[in-house]
Amino acid sequence: MITNNKVKNNLPYRRKRREGRTMADVAFDAQKIAFAPISFQAALALRNLGILQLLNTTPADDKTIAKKLKLSLYAVQTLLENGIALEIVSLENGKYALTKTGWFLLCDPMTRANMDFVQDVCYLGMHSLQDSLTHGKPTGLKVFGKWKTVYEGLSKLPAKNRKSWFTFDHFYSDIAFPEILPIIFEPAPKRVMDIGANTGKWAKKCLDYNKAVTLMLVDLPGQLNMAKKNLKKYGKRAEFYPTNVLDGKAQFPKGADAVLMSQFLDCFDEKQIISILKKVKIAAHQNTRIYILEPLWDRQEYKAATFCLNHTSLYFTNIANGNSKMYSYTQLEHCVKKAGLKVEKVFDQIGRFSYTLLCCKK
Repeated sequence: MITNNKVKNNLPYRRKRREGRTMADVAFDAQKIAFAPISFQAALALRNLGILQLLNTTPADDKTIAKKLKLSLYAVQTLLENGIALEIVSLENGKYALTKTGWFLLCDPMTRANMDFVQDVCYLGMHSLQDSLTHGKPTGLKVFGKWKTVYEGLSKLPAKNRKSWFTFDHFYSDIAFPEILPIIFEPAPKRVMDIGANTGKWAKKCLDYNKAVTLMLVDLPGQLNMAKKNLKKYGKRAEFYPTNVLDGKAQFPKGADAVLMSQFLDCFDEKQIISILKKVKIAAHQNTRIYILEPLWDRQEYKAATFCLNHTSLYFTNIANGNSKMYSYTQLEHCVKKAGLKVEKVFDQIGRFSYTLLCCKK
């Protein structure tokens, strides 16, 4: 029990009391954070060992679950007891059943993508998060290899980890593509530059959407090698420009009527973003439309979305590059203006996970 009067009398405590929360509630929230890494692994085990799937079919007692899944009774009981504490499963008349939260862990594509990403990409490295914050380097990346950023080693990650990375990345961007394609192609661009093209998924959407457009793909050589394989059937309509955007001497190809950076600028700090946008400005002609697609944490409709984005920032801190994050609209607009560009239009609430599309010009 907390008895320190200083704690009781401070403003946050009084505010919580007005909201009807007791000290027991607050203490419980604190314990959830203290045990969070263990809770995560317990929930993952419940999912991966098949317990949640079995309970999604029908309620069952612990002995039945252990027998059907060929697990020890001890393992099943221990996990289910934690499942109750996490409100993933419920217990009534000796039988366990799946709760709504448990169903989300099992069946919701976003939750699955997030959990696999945290487990396969972030979990081991996060032990050194404080070092990353102190030194401005992705110290957690060392669990995979000796690279300065995750992007340099992305094509060399173990298959399982790489799959979880791309599933996470594509899940969020893919749900926005159908809504932004009509916006980008409304002015009928003949050449579209995709900066941060990755495996060419966005480029493929464009090439299929408009049979006359040419895509100019810009990214690191390793990523473009994967894109070349995926876009082979499009022939000369897909052009590849291996580029390290952080190279001070590197420039972007000219001639694009539209430029798209989808979930790209969040991979860099503000100074780097401004530098990249200045290069975009140089490559753009007077009528080039420059599109920036990002899930901005301050323009989300739901708390869960803001929560996910804020935590994703720590992935950038510890694994990706050590200095970037998920940005707010104010921060991104500042970078656009500093680069000598202007925001012409803003499209909000794009996709299931609220994206914002900025349309910028010289």
